[in-house]
Amino acid sequence: MADLTAGPLTAAQLLPVGPALGVATALLLAAGVAVAGLGRLGHGRAVLRAGLRAVLQLAAVALVIAWVAGSMWTSAAFVLLMVAVAVRTAGRRMVPAGPGWQWAALPIGAGVLPVLLLLLGSGLLPFQGLSVIPVAGILTGGALTATSLAGRRAVDELTQRRGEVEAALALGFEQRDARLEICRTAAATSLVPALDQTRTVGLVTLPGAFVGMLLGGASAVEAGAVQLFVLVALLLVEAVAVVVVLELVGRGAVSG
Repeated sequence: MADLTAGPLTAAQLLPVGPALGVATALLLAAGVAVAGLGRLGHGRAVLRAGLRAVLQLAAVALVIAWVAGSMWTSAAFVLLMVAVAVRTAGRRMVPAGPGWQWAALPIGAGVLPVLLLLLGSGLLPFQGLSVIPVAGILTGGALTATSLAGRRAVDELTQRRGEVEAALALGFEQRDARLEICRTAAATSLVPALDQTRTVGLVTLPGAFVGMLLGGASAVEAGAVQLFVLVALLLVEAVAVVVVLELVGRGAVSG
């Protein structure tokens, strides 16, 4: 592990970029596909597709990011593209077939937009593409994960416990209250990954924002302060996303 007291890290100290890294990445992907297949997890092909898509997408981003970040207009368009992809991905996870996936825009937007506006309005986040794009990406990624997990778990819970929903209705519960009574606990577990990440930061992992700032020459104290802010912001974004998803499921806008 690199000595964090010896001065700024370099990319080569973290993972040297070269043919060996490419070969190692390919071998890890092949091993992941094999384990998922042999373990009968049902996601062997999905692991392969995800890995190959990541290669293509990161290559494309690496080619265009410098041009995109040169203007706030193109940066804003890129952020909107990220949000649109997140909405599509989370929506299809909540509603695998049929209409209704567009509702994912509400939990993602409700979580990400206020935080971004607060950061920009307060001056904490510079009005520059290279600052806005990564922060928006981190927040949107967290909202995507929370929306996907909460929506899928809530819908699955209602499907499996349909009889309990009907029993609650027979007892006089409103439709919304009956549905929420059954699915709220399952959907709330979507916050567990974010909670675990925040609880164990610095003890189990050094997250990306922390390492990225060290690579950029920031001190360990500065990197830690920024990473703490990111983690707290993610907790807020994901909590808002889960609450909005529950409301959508409770009102029947999202259902299996």
